[in-house]
Amino acid sequence: MNKVLKLSTYLLLSAGALALSSCGGGNEDKKAENTEDIQEDTTKAVSAGVVNMGGELFSIPSPIQTAMLIQSSGAQYDKAILNGKENLSQYTTDYSKALNLGIYGADLGYVSMYNKTQDVLIYLTAVKKISDELGVSSAFNESTMKRFQDNMSNKDSMTVLVGLSYREGNAFLQQNKRTDMSSLILVGGWIESLNFALCVNKVKPSEALKRRIADQKQTLGSIVKLLSQYESKVEYAELIDQLKDLSKVYDGVTYKYTFEQPETNEATKTTTINSHTDVTISKEQIEQITNKVEAIRKKIITPSKA
Repeated sequence: MNKVLKLSTYLLLSAGALALSSCGGGNEDKKAENTEDIQEDTTKAVSAGVVNMGGELFSIPSPIQTAMLIQSSGAQYDKAILNGKENLSQYTTDYSKALNLGIYGADLGYVSMYNKTQDVLIYLTAVKKISDELGVSSAFNESTMKRFQDNMSNKDSMTVLVGLSYREGNAFLQQNKRTDMSSLILVGGWIESLNFALCVNKVKPSEALKRRIADQKQTLGSIVKLLSQYESKVEYAELIDQLKDLSKVYDGVTYKYTFEQPETNEATKTTTINSHTDVTISKEQIEQITNKVEAIRKKIITPSKA
């Protein structure tokens, strides 16, 4: 049976609802005329990155997820947590380019959410450059770039466009049987998204962030499994070892499901689900996860020179 790697479906659906309410800009007549197009684009963006690899379905994390996570946290914009544009020239292999395409893609989603126009241009340029070098230029063609430029000041439109672009790029890689590149983009985006959650948790901790961090336990297991088919390659093996080491910390994260009888309101014809799942993750475990994710990310964004 196919399994789906669920990377915060709730956040994706929330992003879709948000984008439907305000994507596109312009006057009300224009919005009305474009409702169907916007809805179609949003649906595509929300479903971005679900791919079949070896009979299993994996969901490549869309930058929309990161944007929604940061928005819900209420944290202030912090450029220091991003991968600097000055690192772009260091990525000379397809391996490092694919990982950092995932990193920069998440960064683009982050800066778009904060309406930082200048930084959006910087990260859009970085993403396009790596995409071109990897031969995924179809994701950022002339038409797509024009849409980015036209919607630069609309954060909701930008997050949808980023999701769409990654969907197109991943589709191209799948069609050309370059699943190794798709896998690396997934890992890069996931690492950066988790790093955002951990960084925000340091300055503005919350139960939602704590749960978000804990919920990556199953995701991590799926990512290790996805990469394992390439572990004969040295670079992949080193990354897999680091991720397995991170898994050891996550082994201590536990879940407890409690069933409670649902309640039905006959008058309103609604049913309230009372069952819940409690997660246990300690402050020490979060600190250990933070340290290991920082080490993995550092290895990705500062590759050793040949």
